Amino acid sequence: MALAKEIMGSRLIFERSSSLASSPFQSRLSIKKKTQRTQLSINPFDLSPMKAAISGGVVAAISEDLVKTLRFKTLGRNQENEEVEKAVQFKVRAVVTVRNKNKEDFKETLVKHLDAFTDKIGRNVVLELISIQVDPKTNEPKKSKPAVLKDWSKKSNSKAEKVHYAAEFTVDSAFGLPGAITVTNKHQKEFFLENITIEGFACGPVHFPCNSWVQSQNDHPSKRIFFTNQPYLPSETPSGLRTLREQELENLRGNGKGERKLSDRIYDFDVYNDIGNPDISTELARPVFGGREFPYPRRCRTGRRSTDTDLVSERRVEKPLPMYVPRDEQFEESKKNTFAACRLKAVLHNLVPSLKASILAEDFANFGEIDSLYKEGLLLKLGIQDDMFKKFPLPKIVTTLQKSSEGLLRYDTPKIVSKDKYAWLRDDEFARQAIAGINPVNIERVTTYPPVSNLDREIYGSHLDSALTEDHIIGHLDGLSVQQALETNRLFMVDYHDTYLPFLDRINALDGRKAYATRTILFLTRLGTLKPVAIELSLPKSKRVVTPPIDATSHWTWQLAKAHVGSNDAGVHQLVNHWLRTHACLEPFILSAHRQLSALHPIYKLLDPHMRYTLEINAVARQTLVSADGVIESCFTAGQYGLEISAAAYKNQWRFDMEGLPADLIRRGMAVPDPTQPHGLKLLVEDYPYANDGLLLWSAIQTWVRTYVERYYPNPNLVKTDKELQAWYSESINVGHADHRDADWWPELSTVDDLVSIITTIVWLASAQHAALNFGQYPYGGYVPNRPPLMRQLIPDESEPEFASFVEDPQKYFFSSLPSLLQTTKFMAVVDTLSTHSPDEEYIGERQQPSIWTGDAEIVDAFYGFSAEIGRIEQEIEKRNKDPSRRNRCGAGVLPYELMAPSSEPGVTCRGVPNSVSI
Repeated sequence: MALAKEIMGSRLIFERSSSLASSPFQSRLSIKKKTQRTQLSINPFDLSPMKAAISGGVVAAISEDLVKTLRFKTLGRNQENEEVEKAVQFKVRAVVTVRNKNKEDFKETLVKHLDAFTDKIGRNVVLELISIQVDPKTNEPKKSKPAVLKDWSKKSNSKAEKVHYAAEFTVDSAFGLPGAITVTNKHQKEFFLENITIEGFACGPVHFPCNSWVQSQNDHPSKRIFFTNQPYLPSETPSGLRTLREQELENLRGNGKGERKLSDRIYDFDVYNDIGNPDISTELARPVFGGREFPYPRRCRTGRRSTDTDLVSERRVEKPLPMYVPRDEQFEESKKNTFAACRLKAVLHNLVPSLKASILAEDFANFGEIDSLYKEGLLLKLGIQDDMFKKFPLPKIVTTLQKSSEGLLRYDTPKIVSKDKYAWLRDDEFARQAIAGINPVNIERVTTYPPVSNLDREIYGSHLDSALTEDHIIGHLDGLSVQQALETNRLFMVDYHDTYLPFLDRINALDGRKAYATRTILFLTRLGTLKPVAIELSLPKSKRVVTPPIDATSHWTWQLAKAHVGSNDAGVHQLVNHWLRTHACLEPFILSAHRQLSALHPIYKLLDPHMRYTLEINAVARQTLVSADGVIESCFTAGQYGLEISAAAYKNQWRFDMEGLPADLIRRGMAVPDPTQPHGLKLLVEDYPYANDGLLLWSAIQTWVRTYVERYYPNPNLVKTDKELQAWYSESINVGHADHRDADWWPELSTVDDLVSIITTIVWLASAQHAALNFGQYPYGGYVPNRPPLMRQLIPDESEPEFASFVEDPQKYFFSSLPSLLQTTKFMAVVDTLSTHSPDEEYIGERQQPSIWTGDAEIVDAFYGFSAEIGRIEQEIEKRNKDPSRRNRCGAGVLPYELMAPSSEPGVTCRGVPNSVSI
């Protein structure tokens, strides 16, 4: 059965029930009283029969009977009836799977041939098997004799993706159970070691899931250590593995000194001191993020030397040169190729308008010019398609794409305009996106009207008072008074006032940047949909309120006000909810996991798929997205102050204990605790697609995590006394989130419930939360008028000279307020990249090597149950998207809500929940 599951590979081998209620996984769920952190407590699978197998699992130690059969009896010459037992030596076989690169450059090919030659003369790949037992004579782990990989030179020209090699170990009958293996690479070239399987022990095959690059001994003299898939808590570590367990963690932690090489596997912390580039220009100098002035999570240390002009800033590495992340965190080949192709597309899209700025007006003249980006493509539109490939020295890969360059340089039509070209103009669609768009996590219930600011009144004084009055909204409340609307939970708000107001003077002083601090009041209709009833536009010393239009002039004023809201929303979405809360805030937990949790630790094995690629994509972001003059500074309203806004949100708003979905919904007033409801919550907007689908995934993740955690921590004291677990959590807080280390809201880690809550939150953020915030960026934001990332003009009033030109040609004024052609195409190319799934994406409910990632057979079966539940959730989401009573996800021209649908094809699909923050 396990082999069948391995071959089939994914959750699709399960029959998916069309009803969640009939799910055997779901039937085990029962709602209990909520904890203080509003995490739901759900009964896991019944794994009680497994308790006795924890230390042995599916890979049992060599039995006494086996040892006896492997001993032979000899009669001593002078002691005819005396048995003399001697340990017998025997051979076991290793099958080693190495993954080849699909494409190699000339240098790699040359070194590969050289390694094949030197392998023949003894510069081999050498393995050594290590027992879980200690030799009582030496007090050292028992070891096999070294074994050499066979036929490396013969298979060096193999074009197969995976190449299997063999080796033979000689061990004796007292060797015991294998627990680790060391690998020495005497070649010059690194290789990717996928797994090792040892055959010949009575317990059956012993698996070593490696999934790691093994460096040449020339670069890294130490032997690489790999452990079996059998999990052990630190206190249960067999004696033969204790020293190796500690040694491997020491290797991963490093000594905190020196500049890291790309081949290193060292995980360490540093502040964000590489955002600016002061050596090029003082205008590119940026502050250090992480510390008292600008609190921020820590990032992966690279150890580069400081800049010449600023000793606290680290010298930058500019693209296309790679930023350091530990070698195993770097993109694998298919991911790297997908990302490189998207980058190429972005470069070409940006190159054309910058080269041809003199031909095209900087602003769009009308909506038709935007449409042409999808219909014709930039080169075809300009009539320079062939000339460009002939005249400009583009990379060779580009010239090979000349025949398909029309497709390469044409934008796909974003989904927001694919079903209804004018949907984005409608007020109901504007409001719907607050609960079913790409930033559905800022809407909150209005508890006090008019809203009240939390900013310091000693600094801002009476300018914090809202300009909203009851008269602004009373006519839009379906006959209710404002008080009645509040009491019946019908008023909601998207409030960016406090986020932007402290920065507005500096933002509006930038060239080509104009912003308000906005508040949008939304009313919940009897049909369950939302409608905007007022928009407050605040400047540091003035405010105005815009309400739904009643004539032509107010129509355009209203559209401009919605555009400014969209610009605020785009900035907070990208800088706070997406980058900060999922990318940056998870990095400390990932760094610490590698530093403090051994690969043998069951919690490391649980977290492993949810850490994939995150350090690499965050390094790329520091290099190209959040860096000085990077994409976010170039394309978003906040400009160079974007990360300062992000740091302010981290300081004033971010709380780990509120990052789980139930806690966040309650904090925003979008739900109230209700034990009679399926997930223990009553949503105040019943048709809230993000929350509806999110709660399904949250509950499945929580149940899976609880099942797993209770398997290894049957006694609560085991959580408290687990030194690796406690070190991981402590370092994540005290070092990784050092600027919040003294906060009183950090959850304790003392009980099983605590651990389930913490791990569930991390897995949620890495998978479903990130997916909901990321993969709709191009489908919704690729049509820039729907959510302009920046605005270039304020809305004129009648006393201002610009008002006349606004009235004369409102459409022209509208487009002059939106991003320019160059800004638009640059933004579109980037969000297209960010919305793209690579072919090697691993989705929730999937794992590499699903049947051998752990040696605990019961946990493997439980994981397949989790995978089946994810499949049933996907069917339920599909069913909901076809339900006409759910008007926020079904209807004429309405996009279905698929951002929480677990699976996806490669490309831009507006769906799919990868296991990790991988793009």
